[in-house]
Order: sequence, then C-alpha cells, then structure tokens
Amino acid sequence: MVYLDYNATTPVDPRVVQAMLPYLEEHFGNPSSGHALGKRAKEVVETARQKVASFLGASASEIVFTSGGSESNNTVIKGVAAAFGGKPRHVVTALCEHPSVLEPCRALEAEGVEVTYLQVDGHCLVDPEEVRKALRPHTILISIMHANNEVGTVQPIAEIGRVAREAGVLFHTDAAQSLGKIPFSVRELGVDFLTVAGHKLYAPKGVGALFVRDGLVLPPLIRGASQEKGRRAGTESVPLVVALGEACELAGNLLPEETQRLRELRDGLHRGLEEAVRGVVLNGHPEQRLPNTLNISFKGVSGSALLEEIGELCASVGSACHEGSGEISPVLRAMGLEEERAMGAVRFSLGRWTTKEEVDQALEAVRNWASRRRKGLRGWFSRILKRS
Repeated sequence: MVYLDYNATTPVDPRVVQAMLPYLEEHFGNPSSGHALGKRAKEVVETARQKVASFLGASASEIVFTSGGSESNNTVIKGVAAAFGGKPRHVVTALCEHPSVLEPCRALEAEGVEVTYLQVDGHCLVDPEEVRKALRPHTILISIMHANNEVGTVQPIAEIGRVAREAGVLFHTDAAQSLGKIPFSVRELGVDFLTVAGHKLYAPKGVGALFVRDGLVLPPLIRGASQEKGRRAGTESVPLVVALGEACELAGNLLPEETQRLRELRDGLHRGLEEAVRGVVLNGHPEQRLPNTLNISFKGVSGSALLEEIGELCASVGSACHEGSGEISPVLRAMGLEEERAMGAVRFSLGRWTTKEEVDQALEAVRNWASRRRKGLRGWFSRILKRS
C-alpha cells in the first residue's frame, strides 16, 4: 500500500510515541492533584503548552488544550455567539469551510443568528474585499480556514485579519491543515483564535488546541471543574497533551526544509500523472496552496472508481468527513466545478514519510490502471464494430 492521504490523518511519529509512553505507564498523576505525582503531571502539561505556544508564535497563557479541531472550532463559534447573547449577531464564514465550522454556524442560524456564507472563486480563494463588504454593524465573528483540506488553497488570512481589525470584529482561523506544512505565526496572521488538530500533525487522534488571544474571554463549551483556567473543563489527558507538544516541537524543527521536500515530491507526482493519463486537470490554486496537496480530476472517470480499481493506493476523493457519501464534494461544488470534473477528483496528500520511491510506485499503479482502461476501451470498440 502507498499512503497518500496525509490530509485525512497522519501516522503518529515514533518520537511522539516515545515522549508520551512514560505518562501512560509510570507518571499517571492527575494534573489537578496537589501531591508529587500530580505536580509532575502539571509540569509536563505546562511544558507541552509552552511548546505549542512557541510553534504558533504565541504565549503559553493563550493555549487551551482540547480534544481536537472540531471541539476547538465549536468552542470559538458557539462561545463568541454566547458572549454576545441578547444582542443582534452576525457571523461571516465561507462555503469551503470544514463541517465543524459550517454546522455550528447553521445551528446558530436556528437560534436567530445571521450568517453570511461567502462564495469562493474557481481556485477556492476567499476575496478579502468580499469579507469587508459582508461586514455589518452587528458582525461579531469572521471564521475563514487557513488552508483548505481538499484542494490545499491557502487563504489570504493576514489580509482578512487586517479587515477584521479595522472593523473591530473578532477573527478565527482553522489551521488544522496548514500547521506544520507552511511556516506562520498567530501574530503575522492577525487572528484572535486559531484551531490546532493533533492528528494532522503526527500526534494521536483525540487531542488538539485552541489559541485564544490574551485579553479575550470565551464562555466554555464544556463546563465542569476549573481545568485550563476555567476555559475547558475535564481532566487533561497528560499523554496526549505531551504528544501534541512533542509533535509541535518536531514540526518546528523540520520547517522549512520539509516544506520544500514535499513540494518537490508533489510536483513530481503531478508531472507524472499528466504524462500517464490524458486530460487531468488541477483543482485549487496552482501556486497559493499547501506544498503537500495535489487535487486533480481525471476526465471521464469517477475518482472513487479509480481508487477502488487501483486498490493499493491510499488517497481520497475529498475530505475524510465526506468520504463515502457518493455526493460531489461541497468544496468543489462551491468552487463552481461542473459535475463530471468534480466526480473525477482525487486528492493526493503527501507527508513526512512519503518517499520518491513511493511516488514512483503510485505513478506506476496509475499507469497500469490507465493501460488496462485503454485496452478495455479498445476491446469494447472492437466488439461494437464486429456487431455492426
């Protein structure tokens, strides 16, 4: 099997596993306990918090540990809406967002909150000027993802951040896909909230983080005791928190060399596919996109059928959250792609353990598939001629 679905999830880095093992086996204390085991747990949680903060260019006090990207997104959207409860409220987002942004926004609409869903262009880009035009006197939040998980397009977040600051509107970005792939800091982006998902960053599933700019207070999504300074109740999972901290530190050490390595492999895969199959078309921005992501459409072919026929190639036809639905990806639909092109889309996403040999193996698998398909079409055409 060749795994080219890193945008869906990443394998856990062995170094991350080693970092978390002691807190699964020996140091099992509750960070809220006052004895030695609890104090040890508290110390490593705070060390991990500092690692995450350093990677984001933030302060440790601005990091809240969560169960993952979906919880972080829900915390911001529902929390900001609750903070402005009792007043007219308006939220701005985009049609290309992850379901963990779109669904909370739709839930808010049922409560009377106005939501503007911005269109994207054919490259999946949000126009900062359209964000500005969408703002109203009662706009409370803008939520635009940093990089799209399906086509890899990187949004002009810093420009949108300037629009938000000028208008005095809170600004959130979901950076689950961009973190560790391209360098950035929360200060450069100008965001008030930023979402982190551990399993997109070679940490285990079930852990994430939320950057909340100092001075801002959100009503907690999960209520209970006073963990995370009252911002997120529930005993911290020390092993998972340690894992996220280690994953952030490793990713920081690998940038920007890893960015360049992935870009070269991705572009080699793209060239090879264009040579192997006629009529492949790139989806997403040709330049302003993640270095590891290649979303292309195969003309006259169902993307899901292609992957099923190849078998040994692990890729996807869209977001893992929509995989298997049998419907056109909402992201590709928002981009205005015609149905045939959208149905033929396949997303290849590369990662830390993708090698040149694996890319070559994937290309060989596609070449063999294309050859079988051409032979099948010739045989079908010959049968038709004989019948006539």
